[in-house]
Amino acid sequence: MNSKQINVNNFQEEVLNSEVPVLLDFWASWCGPCRMVSPIVDQIAAEHPEWKVGKINVDEEQALAAQFGIMSIPTLVVMKDGKEANKAVGVMPKEAIEDLMK
Repeated sequence: MNSKQINVNNFQEEVLNSEVPVLLDFWASWCGPCRMVSPIVDQIAAEHPEWKVGKINVDEEQALAAQFGIMSIPTLVVMKDGKEANKAVGVMPKEAIEDLMK
């Protein structure tokens, strides 16, 4: 499974109603650290079909960014059973991102 673009229109279905844990990557195209994290997140999506991985562009989805209180990017949020289970800000190695999901 590859990462999905998440927006206000599919957030309920893809994230809140998900039966599997969801890793959300809050990012922006102008953000250098986001460009460093993005390929790692894509790799995790490819290697872990048991998880759902979504990307939220904070410039296009300001309401979702505000809902999660995103102040800095990249921010990774783990959702389980429709609730926030974990959150981390900044660039981190793949193993640390995978650990967020546990």
